[in-house]
Amino acid sequence: MTATITAFESSPDRGQGLARDMRVRWALEEVGKPYEVRLLSFKAMKQPAHLALNPFGQIPTFEEDGLALFESGAIVLHIAEQHPSLLPDDAKGRMRAIMWMFSALATVEPPIVERSAAYLMEREKPWYAERLPMLDDRIRVRLTELSRHLGDSEWLDGAFSAGDLMMIHALRRLESSGLLKEFPDLEAYIARGQARPAYQRAFAAQLQVFAAATAGG
Repeated sequence: MTATITAFESSPDRGQGLARDMRVRWALEEVGKPYEVRLLSFKAMKQPAHLALNPFGQIPTFEEDGLALFESGAIVLHIAEQHPSLLPDDAKGRMRAIMWMFSALATVEPPIVERSAAYLMEREKPWYAERLPMLDDRIRVRLTELSRHLGDSEWLDGAFSAGDLMMIHALRRLESSGLLKEFPDLEAYIARGQARPAYQRAFAAQLQVFAAATAGG
């Protein structure tokens, strides 16, 4: 059965692939699973039909064979557990890959999202100039720790896994900040993820949505 995911009808990231549906698209492309996309306006995301899938009115959601999921991490984990290639075969390796998924979502991404939110909503406020360096320092701590772990390795723990997928997408939110330039190894890590054919297909698919929305507008 073909899965259906939801995505922004007109993404606020203007086709940069930063919206969380990109993670789900990438995972589906990695495992070679066909999927359909239902595009939603911001208004439609708050309507009862979508709230029945995600009570918080967000994207992405995932539907297949009577199962409905929200939260990109839960969706990617479900995809990885149902198909080979995104989780190691051995039990300990699988748990370490899942650990890195949680790490991306709970440890690395929160200060990055906080920085993005501050830029969007507070950059005109008088305190923003003082707050930004503090936000950047919090992120630098996490990037330093992650860089130390990665070292000369290609991926976080052996072969590419769902943990790398989630981590790379979380880190991509920093591309316009300049912070990644302080960590060439992490820039190279992101580039390796972006070079994967599955990533390229997923990025092209979401960019096509933006292009269509722009043409229609």
